Amino acid sequence: MALQIKIVAPNKVVFDDQVDEVVLPSVSGQLGILTNHAPLITGLSNGVMRVRKQGTFIPIAVLTGVAEVDNNEVSVVAMAAELGSGIDVDRARAALARAEQTLATSQNKTELLQAQTALERANARLRAAGAL
Repeated sequence: MALQIKIVAPNKVVFDDQVDEVVLPSVSGQLGILTNHAPLITGLSNGVMRVRKQGTFIPIAVLTGVAEVDNNEVSVVAMAAELGSGIDVDRARAALARAEQTLATSQNKTELLQAQTALERANARLRAAGAL
């Protein structure tokens, strides 16, 4: 028996397939989901979700959201999500550099919070792409 997983972000379905395992970047840490998992709803933090299909893990960058597990179905709604294989590594590295620069030089609290979020997102994208 497999898990049915569907990952949606604004205006697109990022992933919709049957898999053997899902590892979520929940707000309380990494959360592994196998078949017949107890029902749950959890918040997701910026990070890398991994889905295992036929022995191979597929990394997916997830930028905050929520996941629901029920009856061997995993539903993920994210602010943004991207398959690791589709990530533009140069663009993600540039975003990381900009965020690091802002964190190093800014005194504005709003800018610092935005830069911290941008840093987390860039790191998640680079990890999903296998570049970190």
